[in-house]
Amino acid sequence: MPYLLLILTTLFWSGNFVLSRGMHAEIPPFSLAFWRWTLALLILSTFSLRHLLAQRRLVLTHGRYIIIQGVLGVAGFNSLIYLAIQTTTAINAVLVNSCTPIIIVLFSWAMYNDRLSLRQYLGVAISLCGVMLIISQGELATLRHLRFNRGDILVFMAAACWALYSANLKRYPKGLHPLAFQMGIVLVGLTILLPLYLVELSTGQTMTLSSGSIVTVVYVAVFASVLAFIFWNRAVTMLGANIAGPFIHLMPVFSTILAVIFLGEKLTANHIQAILLIFGGILLTTFRVKKGNGK
Repeated sequence: MPYLLLILTTLFWSGNFVLSRGMHAEIPPFSLAFWRWTLALLILSTFSLRHLLAQRRLVLTHGRYIIIQGVLGVAGFNSLIYLAIQTTTAINAVLVNSCTPIIIVLFSWAMYNDRLSLRQYLGVAISLCGVMLIISQGELATLRHLRFNRGDILVFMAAACWALYSANLKRYPKGLHPLAFQMGIVLVGLTILLPLYLVELSTGQTMTLSSGSIVTVVYVAVFASVLAFIFWNRAVTMLGANIAGPFIHLMPVFSTILAVIFLGEKLTANHIQAILLIFGGILLTTFRVKKGNGK
């Protein structure tokens, strides 16, 4: 079950990358982040508010933890990604974001002394090679000619935020309902995003209302926010951040598949080889966990 949740999460996030990049000219970064989480909060409130109110004492007890997670996972990660895609290419964004599993391992080791086995390190490396194969289209010269800019630095900062958020899920408060936690971090994130959104508006940057922009906001709110975050949090608390991290390498796989289905792009032998490498690496990483749990 947790593996299915991770697969669905990366699928939803892949759509987020594709849509936000495609609509970056119509939706300013903080506008997208703010309205994404505002709609997500409205959706969550219909079935999460009662859990938040029922566990308000537990939420207040762990308020510092919830604030940190809200800053990292809701306000920090998303804002940095949306800022980054204003000035970087989709290829560069996927490439830099693919270092997230490695950063998760580093944070997990530094904070909680969690370590991967040799088999799991090999799995991460193999899946990362698959990502590189997709990005380079089988030509290593493509990677050598990539140029990194300010947007790429922002993607790296976003990856660091998400890695820290994921590693920190190890401290998830016992007994706290997932929906109460989700609503709590969204409230924290929106508190930070609101002034940033107002500053953006004051500079004359506004969202263009169109069918495309509306569909984008609805998609990222429902799938990339509500469902993906709940699925990711659940899977990481069950498996651990180090095991969940390599599943992020599925994002370029799903991005490729989405491009083939919706944009009419051609699926090549390099894509198939890369997908096999990524899935093979993930299997190596998860096999160690099953064995260690006696399953």
